Amino acid sequence: MSFKTLLPGNPSVHSGQQTTLGVMGGGQLGRMFVQAAQAMGYFTVVLDPDPASPAGLVSHHHIKTAYDDEQGLAQLMQRCDAITTEFENVPAHALLTLAAQRPVAPSAACVAVAQDRVKEKAHFEHCAPISGVAPAPHAVITTDASLKAVPADLLPGILKTARMGYDGKGQVRVSTREELAAAWDDLDKVPCVLEKLLQLRAECSVIVARGADGQVVSFPVQKNTHHDGILALTEVFDGALDPTLAQRAQASTVAIANHLQYVGVLCVEYFVVQNADGALDLVVNEMAPRPHNSGHYTQNACHLSQFEAQVRALAGLPLPTPRQHSPAIMVNLLGDLWFAPNAVRAQASRTPVSPPWGAVLALPGTHLHLYGKLGARPGRKMGHLNITGASVAQVRETTAQVLALLGLPALGA
Repeated sequence: MSFKTLLPGNPSVHSGQQTTLGVMGGGQLGRMFVQAAQAMGYFTVVLDPDPASPAGLVSHHHIKTAYDDEQGLAQLMQRCDAITTEFENVPAHALLTLAAQRPVAPSAACVAVAQDRVKEKAHFEHCAPISGVAPAPHAVITTDASLKAVPADLLPGILKTARMGYDGKGQVRVSTREELAAAWDDLDKVPCVLEKLLQLRAECSVIVARGADGQVVSFPVQKNTHHDGILALTEVFDGALDPTLAQRAQASTVAIANHLQYVGVLCVEYFVVQNADGALDLVVNEMAPRPHNSGHYTQNACHLSQFEAQVRALAGLPLPTPRQHSPAIMVNLLGDLWFAPNAVRAQASRTPVSPPWGAVLALPGTHLHLYGKLGARPGRKMGHLNITGASVAQVRETTAQVLALLGLPALGA
């Protein structure tokens, strides 16, 4: 289906209600998309099997079926004027079904690339002559023969499953051929990609929004810190990353989006590595066909959030160039905080205890975003905290106080 401009508040030609936007997936990204769409005047529909899904709890309608349920998809099409997704593991064939009747962004083809590391690496390699940024040296392992053919110079490396890997899951570090063979066996010999272990100096990401008319706008480059494979903290301000590398990362992301003829919000993650001559360089790691955890700071530090950009791209509205008005740091809030001790709480039992939000919110420039999840558990993403201020020094000082209150590692740790 071709894209048309869908203005908020107009009667829907399909449902008889106001213009309605749908989202496949009911997690926190869907919730924040729904909230942005509703703030602009759109009706919303969520398709997610979980009756307590964060997005379903705040949407006008919640279709509680599996993502490939025919009746659920039919209901979604009946109610919606256009449809997006909030995570990349929605079945691509379900998006194809929807796209036969309604505009869908991103497309099933784009999502299918992000679902499979083998396809993703091939796409990055194809874009490298244009983008100027290549993926890490790697090999695809699908058979015993391809395992034996792995070049020796890819070790030590990281073995990653081709599908369903996120937040560090489905990844194993290996140093020898014996470890590689054992790791692939432990992963049930599913298709994998072995990436050469590089001299990592930093991690960053870029979020772009691209309309159906080909217009692309880019958010500032985000410097990311991960703990145990999960994003812990994002810093976005002048000087957080070398400006030449930042410009290259933005240009590369635009090239990747254009080559896919992408529509929607796309995040591409990069490694900053040190070459043999000591110079810093960029390596493209992976992409997410949706808003991204590292872009949450845009809600409070930019005049346009990544979620409003997602709404605009889906609805065919203009995409103004994002402008960051405040230095910002985003702190990811995992369920561990509800169980772990910190500076203001006694030793926690296995009963969740709410973190000291009162003390945190007493600090200037703190913006709390909780996702409405009904139960905290270790490793579960429960929310995030954006810290903004008039200067980088002020933001870093407030962040240091926040991290101390929550018992989290200090900046730079």
